[in-house]
Parts: sequence; structure tokens; C-alpha cells
Amino acid sequence: MAALTVKPEGQALWQAVALGEIMLRLDPGEGRIRTARHFQVWEGGGEYNVIRGLRKCFGLKTAVVTGIPENELGYLLEDFILQGGVDTSHVRWFPYDGIGRNHRQGLNFVERGFGIRGALGVSDRCYTAAAALGEGMIDWEAIFKREEARWFHCGGIFAALSATTPRAAIEAMKCAKAAGTVISYDLNYRPSLWKSSGGQKKAVEVNREIASYVDVMIGNEEDFTAALGFDVSGTGGDLKDLDHGSYKKMIEKVKLEFPNFKAVATTLRDVKTATVNDWSALLFYDGEFYSSRSWPGLEILDRVGGGDSFASGLIYGFLSGKSPQECVDYGAAHGALAMTTPGDTSMASLSEVEKLVRGGNARVVR
Repeated sequence: MAALTVKPEGQALWQAVALGEIMLRLDPGEGRIRTARHFQVWEGGGEYNVIRGLRKCFGLKTAVVTGIPENELGYLLEDFILQGGVDTSHVRWFPYDGIGRNHRQGLNFVERGFGIRGALGVSDRCYTAAAALGEGMIDWEAIFKREEARWFHCGGIFAALSATTPRAAIEAMKCAKAAGTVISYDLNYRPSLWKSSGGQKKAVEVNREIASYVDVMIGNEEDFTAALGFDVSGTGGDLKDLDHGSYKKMIEKVKLEFPNFKAVATTLRDVKTATVNDWSALLFYDGEFYSSRSWPGLEILDRVGGGDSFASGLIYGFLSGKSPQECVDYGAAHGALAMTTPGDTSMASLSEVEKLVRGGNARVVR
């Protein structure tokens, strides 16, 4: 694997751009969806969470490409995105027909879980505006060649939304690659999204085509098995084993089939309970493995978005010219902090991330 080449900072309008669906998350707090009378509303989406973290925590100028319906729910989503500081100038707005037959706003009802009761997500995202995105709908030449972007991020959730979204992702990646923009992709395999559109077989077909354009591939052992068809049996997600043995053998296979990958990264999560996880991360870069600090028994308030925040920290490290060890350390620390607050998106600050990277603890700050 060759080293990454990242455009100089002063050359591009955008430090990073993401393509993906953004949903409105409805959170019953400490209660259950089935008995809730009130919901807290947030915004979130696998690809968007990454780009928002880069903006709010790490202070980078970012933009999101997505589809939004022209109705009150769409305007609410736009307001959330603007509060997050992410640019919306390349959002595609779709007309609303009054009942959501064609272009709707995706909703995601999420229980955080506690103890022996795991987190639960119930999504309502069929016929959404983002799922209608396809080839020829976004001016990628403007983003990557005229405005310029240093980094482009997408993921397997967006690719699973419809028959047209993978083509939109590939169109974007071709343009990004021609412009010298680094491309990252989070496999983020979700069985429910592929269930009615070809299942795992289709997921592997789609993701393997997309993977041929990717520079930085992110995914855990399940993602590599289900979404790319690699055998990582025997790892079991064990923190002490996943960074060598069968996982390293899997990386050797990956290198042979996808020589375009410049880096492969994964979070290592061992779920003790919904509120206690062992957490760390691993990066394979330029022929070497780099392991982050480990947090055994990390207390979780809300696990959703932890992996996305890992990706934010990792990308920030590469964009800032940090060492591979620092990149995985920033990613793991940011992911850990993101899971201590509610909602999909990170509420961490750069100083908090850097404190953890330096080995800091949770003593009170006065």
C-alpha cells in the first residue's frame, strides 16, 4: 500500500465533502419507542456524522451533498445542518407531492439501550429524497475541480438506499479521483437496508465495485465479510486478537484484491452491555499496523455515531499531516467521546480529544 497524497490546504475551498442521507432522529430519551409520549429530535446519518464532526469538533470547512424534500420536515433538517456549520450549497432539493409518494424525509427512531437491553433503531426511510439521487443530478465538476476538495467521504448506507445511489457515489468518486481528492468509504453494512434489494449477495456486488475507487477503507470484521466477501472468521471482535492473526490475514487478501487501498481502518468494540463496551481502533497504513489506546469498560450513554466519529478523527489526522499513530489515536478518542453524549453527532471539542490522545482522564475540569 502506497502512502496517501493529500492536496495542500490552501488549494481547496472544502477540506472535506460527504455524500449521504441525513435523517431526522427521534429519541425517546431514557424510555422506549413503544411507550413514548415525547421525542427529542436530532439529525444524523452515517456519512453526514463524519463531515459534521470534522466541522464542529475539528474546525474544518466542510460541505454535504444529499437530497431533501421541500416541506417543513426538510426545512427542519436544513436548520439542523446549518446549526452544525456544514455547508448546504450542493444539496439537491426535491418537490414534495403532499403525501410522500415520491420524495420524503427519512425518520429514524432510536432507543439508546441500557444494561442488558441493547440499543434499538427503527427507521422509516422508504422513498426518501436522498434515495432518489442518481447520476447527472449533482455538479461534481464544480465541487472537485472548480471549488476543489481535499477529501471525499461516502459509505455503504447511502449505497444501499436504492438502485440509483451506488451510481451517484461512483460518479462522484470518478470525478474526485480525477481531481486528486482522497476518497474514504465506510462499509457500514446494515442487513435491513439490503433485505428487499438482493440481500448480502447484492451488497457484495455493489460494494466491491465501489471499493475499486477508494483510498481509505473503513469497516469492522462484519463489514468486510458481509459487504466485501472477505473471510475474517476467528476474530470474533476480540480486542486482544483482532489486531493480528486472522485479521492481518484478511488485510493481506484485501491488499491483493484492492491495491488501490492506501489505508484500512476499523474500530474494535467488544459489547459487554449496552452501557459498557471495550473500545479501541486499528489502522493499517503503508505496510504497518497501528493500534490506538484501549478503553476497557468504556461507559456508553449513546453508542450511535461512535464509528462515524472515529472516521472524523482519523480523517482529521490525515488532513492535518499527523503520523499514522496519531491518526488512529485521534479517531479512537473522538469516537469514545461521541458515545458519552446523546444523539448521532459528536459534541466533543478538539481540546477534549487531544486530552484523551495524551492519556488524560475524566477528572473534573474547573
